[in-house]
Amino acid sequence: MPTTQPTMVRGNLRAWRNAVFVVFTLSGLGFASWVSRIPAVRDGMHLSTATIGLMLFGLAFGSIAGLATAPNYMARMGTRNGLRYSLLAMAVATVLLGLATEVWGSFPASAGILVLFGFFYSITDVVMNVEGAEVERANGRTLLPMMHAFFSFGTIIGAGLGAVAAMNSLPVAIHFTVVGVAIAAAGSWSVRYLPGPGIKEPVVLPTTPQVVTGVGRHTHLGARLREILKMAAEPQLFFLGLMVVGMAFVEGSANDWLPIAAVDGHGFDNAGGALVYGTFVAAMTVGRAGGGPLIDRLGRRHTLTIMGALGFIGILIFILTDSQWTAFAAAGLWGLGGSLGFPIGVSAAADHPTQSARRVSIISIFGYMAFLVGPPVLGVVGEHLGILNAFYLVALMLLLSLVVAPRAMRAPPR
Repeated sequence: MPTTQPTMVRGNLRAWRNAVFVVFTLSGLGFASWVSRIPAVRDGMHLSTATIGLMLFGLAFGSIAGLATAPNYMARMGTRNGLRYSLLAMAVATVLLGLATEVWGSFPASAGILVLFGFFYSITDVVMNVEGAEVERANGRTLLPMMHAFFSFGTIIGAGLGAVAAMNSLPVAIHFTVVGVAIAAAGSWSVRYLPGPGIKEPVVLPTTPQVVTGVGRHTHLGARLREILKMAAEPQLFFLGLMVVGMAFVEGSANDWLPIAAVDGHGFDNAGGALVYGTFVAAMTVGRAGGGPLIDRLGRRHTLTIMGALGFIGILIFILTDSQWTAFAAAGLWGLGGSLGFPIGVSAAADHPTQSARRVSIISIFGYMAFLVGPPVLGVVGEHLGILNAFYLVALMLLLSLVVAPRAMRAPPR
């Protein structure tokens, strides 16, 4: 009998950890399914690069609204129910996105549904990162890079299915319907293993009557963003957020523009563009899967410097090469370079004895704002300079992250 309870605790902890891994995977699957079919959507709807960038602003707008709403959402729902409902809503939006882009062929409807998709996608990401930080602390070892590796594993599945769908000219509506049903089913199954109800206190906004009582719960989006920015003014957290902004920009730019850049800049067909993107996300997965032991051995700062240098080289090679095979290799280096920036930032934010959830949520907001706002900006730049030349901005953002990393990696005030 004395040995039964520890075994049961270990089993519960393992089930909790595995459930979070599944949620990260589903998030990656949903996002990569959209990205892998952007060239097909562009061709089917006869859109320009600038128009695609404008459509992506819908995704960014919805995501920023979701990021600002996530703390109050968690306060009401808790993490288990919060993930259940956000995953179901993301699945519905995925199905509707396929209908809007192909069956209806409507730009306004597509942009509007991308707002909805981005809203619930970003809520899912904030909640799963907060939950992932709790799992990491409960296990007592570095696990967030592996969790983000599962996100990347989901993007590999999404990119692979997208490439197969493009090769066989599978309609986008059918493809997205299958993905949406899979997210809904697997998400509903996995969240049952999260300890419930989970965190049910505001993790970013302060506990004031405006947040937790009465009509004040419905605070305006602008007020929420102002509160978040006020809390992020702590110097170490600010530099950590700045580092994450640069690294998230590096990852998000590839997620949205690498398939199109491969098609327009290096002469790939749509299926080949999806495979180049698949190479990028495969390298991201490898970097994140091996990131935990590397961080434990070298430390966060040195690991980030080494991987960031590889990414910088990869981005420059991808811009300058004339060889399709070299473009594949460059995409792989780019993926390795961007693989650990965001999980290192989240893990560093969680390294606080009393405010880890609040700090993780703030860093998630920094990261996902860059992750989702950066790509539309690249679309506007790419329309005038070409998408490959626009990638010089990505390289510059990566350098910014490496410059501020020493300040960001300092221990937070206790």
